[in-house]
Amino acid sequence: MNRRPRVGVLALQGAFREHARALRAAGADVVEVRLPEQLDGLDGLVIPGGESTTITKLAALYGLDDAIRGFEGPVFGTCAGMILVDRSHLGLADLEVDRNAYGRQVASFEADLELNGEERPFRGVFIRAPRVRDVGPGVEVLAELDGEPVLLRDGRVLVAAFHPELTDDSRIHERFLELVTEATSVRA
Repeated sequence: MNRRPRVGVLALQGAFREHARALRAAGADVVEVRLPEQLDGLDGLVIPGGESTTITKLAALYGLDDAIRGFEGPVFGTCAGMILVDRSHLGLADLEVDRNAYGRQVASFEADLELNGEERPFRGVFIRAPRVRDVGPGVEVLAELDGEPVLLRDGRVLVAAFHPELTDDSRIHERFLELVTEATSVRA
């Protein structure tokens, strides 16, 4: 790809501004997405953390749920975004996720995560984090916490149970942009 990737961030609720900042720092042009037509021409889409019920209801209200299902580029879902892409919601990733499975807001925590292919750990920020209940056979686990998957890839979909946008470490956003670049090269 000779141009900067053009990545949308679902901007209905949640940590969309933080993702936009992280993506810009990693080299992407960012578009805040609030309506289905704003998906046109995007190379990738981020569905941020926030309140999954609110995001789900607003996405349905604005027709974004069907538009996202039809979006062909890579998708990165974090925390609530991970819930939205699972089998029970948008059906983009072959996994089942339980909401708020690590506890309430007061049980939020940070932990060092070993990323596949990386020597340096990634500091994961877990806020009312979801927990992966079931993973399909084609899903690749990229990081675990206490033996449970917290960063996964299912083809063009990357998901994280934590909030990489709340750190100054851009490696996970860079991984997503690599997916975007790879997919754009294949489509070209």
